[in-house]
Amino acid sequence: MSIIREVLAHGGNLMLTKNIFTIKGTKAETHTHHHEQISFILSGSFKFTLNKEERILNVGDSLYIPSNIPHSAEALEDNSIVLDVFTPQREDFLR
Repeated sequence: MSIIREVLAHGGNLMLTKNIFTIKGTKAETHTHHHEQISFILSGSFKFTLNKEERILNVGDSLYIPSNIPHSAEALEDNSIVLDVFTPQREDFLR
């Protein structure tokens, strides 16, 4: 598996996840969801695309993703890690 997801905390309307992209070039393909999201780069680097606009994020960078905006992410290094905060919680991640 190229992406390892761990739910770190959740409750009320918030959820925090850690996502490890183990192999450079691994992608979270373009998708949308009704959740608001903030992504924080813990290690490595990523190329995020929001509404066809590309942004490179490195360690310590963060990005706000509004609800229902098409977005994707691609790891630019092995073992890149992103922390994601969602509101409301991603119920699909709890199944």
